[in-house]
Amino acid sequence: MQRIILSAFCLLCFLLSFGQEFPKVQKAPVTIQKHDISFVDDYPFLENATSSETLKWVEQQNAATDNHYAVVKKKYSSKSKIQEYNDLSTNSMPYKNGKYYYTKYIRDKDKPASLYYRKTLNDQPQELVNPYRIYKNNNVLLSSFSPSKSSTFLALKMSLDGSDRQELRFCAIDKVTILDDVVKNVKFSNIAWNEDKGVFYKKNSNKVVFERDSTFQLYYHKLGTNQESDVLLFDATEAQSDFSFLTKEKKLIIIETNKDESARNFYTVSLDTDDFKVEKVIVNERLASSILYYSKDNIYYSSAKSDWGEIRTFNLFDRENDKVLIPQIYNNLLVDTNFYEDYIVAKYKTEGRNFMMVYDADGKFIRRFDVPHNMDFDIRYFDKETKELYVTFYSYTISYLNYKLNVETGKTGIYLNDYIESKPSLFTFDHFETKTINYKSRDNKNIPITIVHKKGLKLDGNNPTLLKAYGGFGVISGPSYDTGLLYFLEKGGVFAYAEIRGGGDKGRKWHQDGMGLKKKNTFNDFIDAAEFLIQEKYTNPTKLAITGGSQGGLLVGVAMTKRPELFKVAIPEVGVYDMAKFNDYTIGKFHTDEYGNPEVADDFKAMMEYSPYHNIKEDVNYPITLIITSENDDRVPPIHSYKFAAKIQNRVAQKNPVFLKTQLNSGHYGKVSNYNEYLDEKSEFYNFLLYHLNQ
Repeated sequence: MQRIILSAFCLLCFLLSFGQEFPKVQKAPVTIQKHDISFVDDYPFLENATSSETLKWVEQQNAATDNHYAVVKKKYSSKSKIQEYNDLSTNSMPYKNGKYYYTKYIRDKDKPASLYYRKTLNDQPQELVNPYRIYKNNNVLLSSFSPSKSSTFLALKMSLDGSDRQELRFCAIDKVTILDDVVKNVKFSNIAWNEDKGVFYKKNSNKVVFERDSTFQLYYHKLGTNQESDVLLFDATEAQSDFSFLTKEKKLIIIETNKDESARNFYTVSLDTDDFKVEKVIVNERLASSILYYSKDNIYYSSAKSDWGEIRTFNLFDRENDKVLIPQIYNNLLVDTNFYEDYIVAKYKTEGRNFMMVYDADGKFIRRFDVPHNMDFDIRYFDKETKELYVTFYSYTISYLNYKLNVETGKTGIYLNDYIESKPSLFTFDHFETKTINYKSRDNKNIPITIVHKKGLKLDGNNPTLLKAYGGFGVISGPSYDTGLLYFLEKGGVFAYAEIRGGGDKGRKWHQDGMGLKKKNTFNDFIDAAEFLIQEKYTNPTKLAITGGSQGGLLVGVAMTKRPELFKVAIPEVGVYDMAKFNDYTIGKFHTDEYGNPEVADDFKAMMEYSPYHNIKEDVNYPITLIITSENDDRVPPIHSYKFAAKIQNRVAQKNPVFLKTQLNSGHYGKVSNYNEYLDEKSEFYNFLLYHLNQ
């Protein structure tokens, strides 16, 4: 039955207000009973994302949103200014992997970036891989690459349509030639080389794109052969466990985590021969931990017993020989570790500040490097001859600054060469004010929040403000340089990022206090951040917008349905909104530890109390909303966004406009494959934001 209809009255009102059509879709209610909870799902048919009916409705929704973007653009058109900021920003230095230095460059703004390499850091870059030449596809993306042991070959992971399911291709580096080998259905996989002979990879077996994920098999591909002859080494299909793997020192190491994430098994495979015999060396390791590194049969890890992060080590063949190499530093979070032959460089975060500590291979402290306030950094490589770390610093408002840091002498200096040139800064370093402070949650916890605005901005409660957070999976936040945000700040905007519970910004317990039955703390912390910004006169409810992606999209969905009166605008991206069914699709089944298991009564009840789709009330006018998703997102499928949009839109009480934008030929990260589409998406976001916050 044709469900897509246009209500004449609603259409007329919408045309008068916003100059566009407002697509409608008829309800097809289904009553669901689960754990003594009964609810009606009005739009289950939208879960069929590829039906002609759904596709037609999505097309109409996109047309309506694009029409509104055109109206908005007449008042706010940020694209040219963002492009100018991009052109004037500095770039990070190349990243060394194996023998060579690699950088991506944009040759054509309508086509994907190409990969270039240098043999020395001061060489002129040479084009190595042009994805468009391989596929003749503007949407293909080189998502990652890995050189073989001697840097003879380069394995390339290619996303053809934004999906997490990708292809492997191979390049002979010295010949700058793409090999004939094609390995398909690679998903959630690193690339582990067997010397220069071939690669190990995870293979996905899904027959239907958005069904529950089936990435359970580890294969080996030998260069110069067809994928049909690839060898299956490890199969976790029956156990439905997750696993990671790496190769080093002529060994393949497989680390399997059981379905409920309570134990691990460790396996080794000798690569001296081609029979690849898998041997289990540790069974049911119960100590939950983060694996950091492997060398000479030693596993380096951070134990769950350490809230802030430590570095421990044990021998694969002598599990009882376990020791602390670098103890935790209380109130300083271990964010990352880099292991070199003679050094361990640890990255730490404390409120509003990052720093690095250098240790020798035995864990003896050598020195500390403090990072300028409110800046983050990436280590690009380590030169073992000169003992220098090559590091790129950046912040929300300062583009990339490249430095050399000598780990032995402590000497530091900016790095420039013939191709990494000095540029004047876009703004003086004090043009914007960035501060990290704490606000109190409703249960009296100190929640860090970073606030950015132009220096001297009058804080009178009338500033357009964007609040963002993530709050899940122990993810640790950090600044990212964003020229679109610069445009927003230059227009008088305030940006705030809250490090709420569920994230990992204050250690493992910070995550644990925002997961499962405690997930409500995550949402309460975010709402409390909004109230703090209003109370402290940064903004008011008619000037406040919220945004977030993925888990952050769920966060925005909960906040806008729980406290709609706090917000003028909500922009959730690629979010999870139907918590009753989240585990039925793609990787949702792996997230029951984060959210709870819908098959467990207490978990289901807790999730239904905040599930955005199920908490939409018939008599509430929700904020102006822009729901953004991607048609090929097989991490958080777009059906969540479709149902959420349909239910909010199709109510008499909804007077504020609710837009749905489905990015075509893209996945979880949106339009990132070519520059022009990326620029369009970013400018549309900030145009929409400023237009509605300043009405």
